[in-house]
Amino acid sequence: MRKEPPPPVVGKIFLCFESKPFFAALLAITLVMLVWNLQPCYENILSASSRCSTSAGVMSTDSTGINSVSLGLNTASEKRVASPPVDPNKRTFRAYGSAAALFVEMGAYRGGPSTFAVVGLASKPIHVFGKPWFKCEWVPNKGNSSVRAKAYKMLPDWGYGRVYTVIVVNCTFPDNPNADNGGGRLMLNAYYGESPRRFEKFTVLEEAPGAYDESNYRPPYKYEYLYCGSSLYGNLSAARMREWMAYHTWFFGPNSHFVFHDAGGVSPEVRAALEPWKKAGRVTLQDIRAQAEYDSYYYNQFLVVNDCLHRYRHAANWTFYFDVDEYIYLPDGNTLESVLGEFSNNTQFTIEQNAMSSILCVNDSNQEQYYSRQWGFEKLVFRDSRTRIRRDRKYAIQAKNAYATGVHMSENVIGGTLHATETKIRYYHYHNSITVHEELCRKLVPIAALNATTWIDKVPFVYDDNMKKLAPVIKQFEKTALHP
Repeated sequence: MRKEPPPPVVGKIFLCFESKPFFAALLAITLVMLVWNLQPCYENILSASSRCSTSAGVMSTDSTGINSVSLGLNTASEKRVASPPVDPNKRTFRAYGSAAALFVEMGAYRGGPSTFAVVGLASKPIHVFGKPWFKCEWVPNKGNSSVRAKAYKMLPDWGYGRVYTVIVVNCTFPDNPNADNGGGRLMLNAYYGESPRRFEKFTVLEEAPGAYDESNYRPPYKYEYLYCGSSLYGNLSAARMREWMAYHTWFFGPNSHFVFHDAGGVSPEVRAALEPWKKAGRVTLQDIRAQAEYDSYYYNQFLVVNDCLHRYRHAANWTFYFDVDEYIYLPDGNTLESVLGEFSNNTQFTIEQNAMSSILCVNDSNQEQYYSRQWGFEKLVFRDSRTRIRRDRKYAIQAKNAYATGVHMSENVIGGTLHATETKIRYYHYHNSITVHEELCRKLVPIAALNATTWIDKVPFVYDDNMKKLAPVIKQFEKTALHP
């Protein structure tokens, strides 16, 4: 039986195109696509529940900043609210980010039974041109009601701050807020301005149960003398650091301690020079390199000295502030104990400077071959002899009577300040020698200069060998102390 072949496919398609239903459907699709492209808002094909109306719709913005649409149907009873006309002369201001933190905490310390100190940085423009303030609150661990106290702020950097200024906040309560020794937290409210509505609240100190010991805040203290060093930065010489440490551990005696702050200047070589004294318990080295994130005066020196003041406020009878290119000296056979006993009625005293040349040495053929083995203060023996000029002074302070301090003295103390001290105590300053790694003797003068005035760049220098005479004693002390 013969089968008929199937009709050609082309023929079927041709028949379909001739059908009226097909043309009707094609026209409908074309109209829909035209309307779709002309509409200003259209149905979301992924969500049938979200629709847009061109006749009645309200646009809103949520907290994430994404525009959302809500559908509203106008009825005859609803009244249209006309938008107020836009004033082209009314300007708006948009803020993005922040230039400086409201407060940057470095440390918070108990200063006695009822007083605390919080040391940190704050945006300088806010405190210079605004009126921000602080409030303290003690929150006990045992669920008792908190105790509040208004804080007293100090700006001890003498206006030298840059983006940030140093802030010391004193919190003094009527009584010991941790009298039951149950522990608690010290909270600080930092306000942006005069308004009490805008502030930041954070914990600055926590005291564990049983941690408070009143004996820590009265004599006798752990040390007789404490050294608080400024920020160590730059390419410091390990040899000069070794000499400085040997001299001052001898000068202050065994009941003393040294606190250094590494702002990038403690290289592996400098660290190695300090390490024997760290092992002997004479040195504390703190890493403060993170301070570089906060632009203030000279590697945040004012911040560092204030933190050291309060961190060790009750650690020693006297706290000394001077630099690692400076050497404290007692003239005319004075002893440190006798001098400080005479000054004890004052909270602080300042120390006059002997400015030394950091390049001049004696051209002595008998000594020249030994210069490379001599210590810096042993061969730099020429002092600037100018008088009636202002030179920086350094100082020592009874920290228990100070609320804040500076690089050269404190202006926030209880008690007197003594300046007339030059016959009792002085310091030798070898300016710029601390970063010299090569030979210090870069300019030699004849032996005749020992008994005459030498003029270099219009500055008169005279021979001064007071420190040189002490070199053999210091070298022997170092050998005995570190290699008994």
